[in-house]
Amino acid sequence: MSYVIEPQAATSLPVEGEQATFPVRRVYCVGRNYADHAREMGHDPDREPPFFFSKPADAVFPVAIGTAGELPYPPQTADLHYEVELVVALAAGGRDIPAAQALDKVYGYALGLDMTRRDLQAQAKKLGRPWDAAKGFDKSGPIGPIRPVAKAGHPSAGAIWLEVDGETRQRGDLKEMIWPVADTIASLSTLFELKAGDLIFTGTPAGVGPVKRGQTMRFGVDELYTLEVKVR
Repeated sequence: MSYVIEPQAATSLPVEGEQATFPVRRVYCVGRNYADHAREMGHDPDREPPFFFSKPADAVFPVAIGTAGELPYPPQTADLHYEVELVVALAAGGRDIPAAQALDKVYGYALGLDMTRRDLQAQAKKLGRPWDAAKGFDKSGPIGPIRPVAKAGHPSAGAIWLEVDGETRQRGDLKEMIWPVADTIASLSTLFELKAGDLIFTGTPAGVGPVKRGQTMRFGVDELYTLEVKVR
């Protein structure tokens, strides 16, 4: 097939222990999936149906374990926030997937940040507008290598945390998810046909807040690994 312009290279992510990479198709994100975070954002944490938003596939970029990644401070914001999240990578998909079968669709897990222009998000909420500019900007999704289920299993408990310049800002536990991974996949599949290559950011614990130029975020999921990203 020929194109009238040169196509952009597909986004892909490293896989632990593999030379081949994971091709990214779509990036879905779950909002307010930890009770304490729902409360800090002014919402009732009762188990209402989850809601979802998206990032462009090319908004994610790989961060290596043991090497500090670099995140450019985005334009048009004075309030850039971090949100540490467990990320699910799908090997298969479908529509209306039963929760009992959902984990069979998972290829592996990774650690990521859902970076947010909070001031633009607040303005969008007030005006009833989409969150695209707040959530889907360039490099808004730093993410570590994918660890296959065959090596990691399905992490369902364990600390998830984030520090800024050595100060703890976020700390929760994966078992505190309002909608665990299987339920999240099942619910999302009622809205979209999921496919291999999809990523799902599964929500963040309480403690989200601003990060400034020159600061370093260190974050981890105890069942996976730790990453470091510096804002430049």
